Amino acid sequence: METSEKVHCLIIGSGPAGYTAAIYASRAGLNPVLYQGIQPGGQLTITTEVENYPGYPDGIQGPDMMVNFEKQAARMGTDIRYGLATKVDFTGPVHKVQIDEEKWIEADAVIISTGASAKWLGLESEQRLNGFGVSACAVCDGFFFRGKEVAIVGAGDTAAEEALYLSKICSKVHMIVRRDEMRASKVMQDRVKNTANITIYWNSETDEILGEKKVEAVRIKNNKSGEKQDVPVSAFFVAIGHQPNSAIFNGWIDMDEAGYIKTIPGTSKTNVQGVFASGDVQDKIYRQAVTAAGSGCMAALDAERYLGALGSH
Repeated sequence: METSEKVHCLIIGSGPAGYTAAIYASRAGLNPVLYQGIQPGGQLTITTEVENYPGYPDGIQGPDMMVNFEKQAARMGTDIRYGLATKVDFTGPVHKVQIDEEKWIEADAVIISTGASAKWLGLESEQRLNGFGVSACAVCDGFFFRGKEVAIVGAGDTAAEEALYLSKICSKVHMIVRRDEMRASKVMQDRVKNTANITIYWNSETDEILGEKKVEAVRIKNNKSGEKQDVPVSAFFVAIGHQPNSAIFNGWIDMDEAGYIKTIPGTSKTNVQGVFASGDVQDKIYRQAVTAAGSGCMAALDAERYLGALGSH
């Protein structure tokens, strides 16, 4: 017989959204249980310096910041557990979530804060130098490469936006595009093409990122000629998109074609009563620590109101 446990409020995920939801839910007396998921602390644990979160005038390391969030949630009374949500059953008024493929949690309210994961090219050197010049967020990390030459891979609007952002602070931007055209909107493409210090390598892919301890160059391969060239750069940005961690909610929760959970505008409410979503799993536009934290607060307040109305029946 599968074991089950009944909780009032369950939070899935442990980035800024999950922990902020936990802080608010704890203070509201909802006795939340939070499962940290596969990457406790979320995407911030793979970034180094965070300089754009308000309240840290000297910046803070991403992992340290998440330790602070966790400590604060724990101090407020959140029951923080290590475990991964592997399946859900949202048929009834009580929501069931399976943890680590064995135990079922029954919850009156569920807050989904499972985040998103950056898509990577899958090179060994990319993983090895991640945090040492390799990054999936130009807006977060471009600042550290002011005045230097950098490379970016991608061809969508995000890649174009990030290339333009980098062009303002870096001496030169080498943009690697797989095909002979970009997926980005025409306006964005034109801006990139008209920026003097952005060089576009069409029909090209990243063969290898070079450097022992930090990024020193990128080896670009032309798909048509097979020719390879080494371009000296100090940083390598991957902008080929993000994947929301929403697969287990398929068939239960409304999502867009990319898998981002749809919430009722201005709220954290999903199409299932008593199930709320916050953070990057439902935000493909801003994707910042501060906006994720803000939406975690919204989810906890929405959950508190929902549970309050439930209790008064």
